Amino acid sequence: MASLLRVRSRARPNPLFLRTLPTFLHLRHTLCSATQFQPDPDSPPTTTKVLESFKEEFEVGSRLITLESGKVARFANGAVVLGLDGTNVLSTVCSARGDAVRDFLPLTVDYQEKQFAQGVIPTTYMRREGAPKERELLCGRIIDRPIRPLFPPGFYHEVQVMASVLSSDGNQDPDVLAANATSAALMLSDIPWGGPIGMIRIGRICGQFIINPTMDELSVSDLNLIYACTRDKTLMIDVQAREISEKDLEAGIRLAHPEAIKYIEPQIRLAAKAGKSKKEYKLSMLSDRTMEKVSSMAAAPIEAVFTDPSYGKFERGEALDGITQDVKRVLEEEGDEESLKVLPKAVDTVRKKVVRKRIIAEGFRVDGRRLDEVRPLCCEAGIYSVLHGSSLFNRGETQVLCTVTLGAPTDAQRLDSLVGPPTKRFMLHYSFPPHCINEVGKRGGLNRREVGHGTLAEKALLAVLPPEDDFPYTVRVNSEVMASDGSTSMATVCGGSMALMDAGIPVREHVAGVSVGLVSEVDPSTGEIVDYRILTDILGLEDHLGDMDFKIAGTRKGVTAIQLDIKPAGIPVDIICECLEPARKARLQILDHMEQEISAPRNKDDSTTPRLATLKYSNDAIRRLIGPMGALKRKMEEETGARMSVGDGTLTIVAKNQAVMDKLLEKIDFIVGREIEVGGIYKGVVTSIKEYGAFVEFNGGQQGLLHISELSHEPVSRVADIVSIGQQLSLMCIGQDVRGNIKLSLKAVKPRPGGSETDDVGEGSVASAKETAKIWAPVGDESKAEEQHNSASDFPIGKNELGEAKPATSQVPVFLIRSAEECDGDEKSTSSNLTSEDTPKNKGREPIHKSKSRQSQDVMDASSSHSGPFPRTNAKKSKNLKQKKSSSHLEECEKEAEDKEAVTAKQLKIGTKVTSKVHQIRAHGLVLDLGGGLKGMYRFEENSDKRNFKIGEEIRVACSSFSSKGIPVMTMVDED
Repeated sequence: MASLLRVRSRARPNPLFLRTLPTFLHLRHTLCSATQFQPDPDSPPTTTKVLESFKEEFEVGSRLITLESGKVARFANGAVVLGLDGTNVLSTVCSARGDAVRDFLPLTVDYQEKQFAQGVIPTTYMRREGAPKERELLCGRIIDRPIRPLFPPGFYHEVQVMASVLSSDGNQDPDVLAANATSAALMLSDIPWGGPIGMIRIGRICGQFIINPTMDELSVSDLNLIYACTRDKTLMIDVQAREISEKDLEAGIRLAHPEAIKYIEPQIRLAAKAGKSKKEYKLSMLSDRTMEKVSSMAAAPIEAVFTDPSYGKFERGEALDGITQDVKRVLEEEGDEESLKVLPKAVDTVRKKVVRKRIIAEGFRVDGRRLDEVRPLCCEAGIYSVLHGSSLFNRGETQVLCTVTLGAPTDAQRLDSLVGPPTKRFMLHYSFPPHCINEVGKRGGLNRREVGHGTLAEKALLAVLPPEDDFPYTVRVNSEVMASDGSTSMATVCGGSMALMDAGIPVREHVAGVSVGLVSEVDPSTGEIVDYRILTDILGLEDHLGDMDFKIAGTRKGVTAIQLDIKPAGIPVDIICECLEPARKARLQILDHMEQEISAPRNKDDSTTPRLATLKYSNDAIRRLIGPMGALKRKMEEETGARMSVGDGTLTIVAKNQAVMDKLLEKIDFIVGREIEVGGIYKGVVTSIKEYGAFVEFNGGQQGLLHISELSHEPVSRVADIVSIGQQLSLMCIGQDVRGNIKLSLKAVKPRPGGSETDDVGEGSVASAKETAKIWAPVGDESKAEEQHNSASDFPIGKNELGEAKPATSQVPVFLIRSAEECDGDEKSTSSNLTSEDTPKNKGREPIHKSKSRQSQDVMDASSSHSGPFPRTNAKKSKNLKQKKSSSHLEECEKEAEDKEAVTAKQLKIGTKVTSKVHQIRAHGLVLDLGGGLKGMYRFEENSDKRNFKIGEEIRVACSSFSSKGIPVMTMVDED
């Protein structure tokens, strides 16, 4: 062996290879290769015996699959490695020695995915895998369900199956590979088993079925069908679909059967090469003598109980237990120890025969219903108003309470699996407490049955949830079984659907589920089914005594989830497909009752309802909100009790009620601010005061200019008379000046003198984070549904469909924020040239968006804005004509003056004399019409007599200076 290794090393160099092996390694290799010990060193070495490995290769769906045995896990009773591309799965089977002293098959299936299979070290504290995850339990069920019916009756020896993923390329889901490897391992072992089986996965993209789809293909497929079978019968079906029709589903099942059979022949060939002879195991069978004795005493009383439809579940159970005790007393008196040991199983066998015979012969069921009749339904939504969503669903004596809890995107469950998405935003947790069947028990960890039932209901409801882009929140549905008499998983689907609508989640439509059973009569000589009956909405007893539990869930449009479990060694495909139509009719009947209770997502808006909000900010704004190391975020969460979740450009808030939401949104507005729009009302603090106005800090640190002309509707001589540094004000954004400063107005939010109100601020104002939130509109409100916008979202976890309210104003460009020092410097260096809306300086500037309330106002020329104490005026002729004139003669004089001495902005210089006309009279001065649409201002001198000027009066003036805005300041000229 050492020489062989050295030759192999020379052909393939390895820096870690030791050319001279130590003595203990020589010994180890000798033992492993079964080399015989040679006492004489001079004698020639013996021939090395090489361990044989057996391999089978075949194709399924254009993919090469390999089955290999004998290379690893040689001590296991059966071991097979199945490989597909870069994914390899090892499955081993072992059986306990000794006689079985139980009346059931203790089959255990363990499936494990370790992180080394994808080249990753676990992120846990111990850096190793812990308890089985949900996915591992579900994959174990996928393996268990098809192989369990094929063990022979009476085989009660303990069997353990262990499937481990050795390597994974992430393209194929290993669960189907593990099931086929387990079938091959059972074929190679000496355990009696009626296989082999084949398992296949079918997908569908754009109406085309795909064999063994990859994970990328499954992500866009509307069907995920897992099908297991023998050569001629179906063993297991598991389906997740997006409302696929029964006709298409039947086509997929019939396509899957011949493809799954392709796995069977290679297993038979491998077993012929490397398989062991089947061992003789002791089977625990009931003797004919015992069955005749128990049947003669118990058959008639049992039939009387089953023919009385007045019995409930527990009354029927007590009556049957009484019959068992009566038979037990008779056997104890006779001293028949053999029959006493198997009495429970013998009585159960008699029950099964009585029930099945009555169903097939008479067509009546245990509770007196017809074969296709659904139990009485009773459902109620919104039973607990404090919860996000709740419902109570009753079908017969089965009762399930479902609740819905919504959370932020970061509340999604993180998945640590080899394949599939890293997180899961929709979770359904199913709980089956002992009290629901009036038993005593203890609550443990993850239960395989609970995980399986919850996942089935989760698949059924996932198809109607809105896309993640439209509904990014995490949803958790809790199903608490309050009473169980069959089909609790399908009751969970119905109750969960109503609870989702009660929570206001915009699901497309209701999902309902029903369980279909089968009772068949088999020819003992051939094993073929000669007669059968399909049962709709089966009881727990019918599930136990019947042949099949076929759970089918879906909407009115089609099927969303299926789970088929059977007890006999297979059921023909034709019978399986025949069950789809009765299930559809029962599903529609259940949907009618559910829609009578709640037919659309609700809109419950009250102060106690929990709230969710999604706000959109820039990354810089989010960084300011979080603070260093998240300190500011944690502080706000502690102060308010709300929770915040930060994403890429989004902030999601979860609050217990509206008061908590408002409190947190107010803090966020103060720190981060809002988008600035014309007409928006903002709170700010005065930071500095200048002669021409005040600078205000608002909206999370931004600065704006409150001009002196915007302080009040009355003339203001000093800014300090109205505002002071540090004073908090509510201001309206009215636009940008020619230099890009944000212009604020205090008078715009105050009523006009004389009782007249200001412009309609509410229409054009910018709401805060809570006011610009998404509105969850009812399904039928198309007007709101069309007004979708990607701004903040805030909804009462209430009861309506997702629609987003469109803000009243459009988005605005980013403002150029200028400091007070920059404005002072610009004022000193202002040239004498006037600026107006038509100058080249302003043509390239993007105008700020105006709100609806302010768009109706006339646009003012730049020449009408100034830094003096005058309110701004309008230079449009339409408003000039509205001014009162003293006489028609004055109007003619105005015309002549304009024609004679019209002056333009370029011609006007300091010292230029013009004849102007009084345009407006103010308390502290005049607004002069200089001609050519140009306006100027004249200030009254202090302690001077003020003449009684008249509108339209001509005055000879000269330009003495220009304001910071380019407005000419005029002085009176004395011609004498």
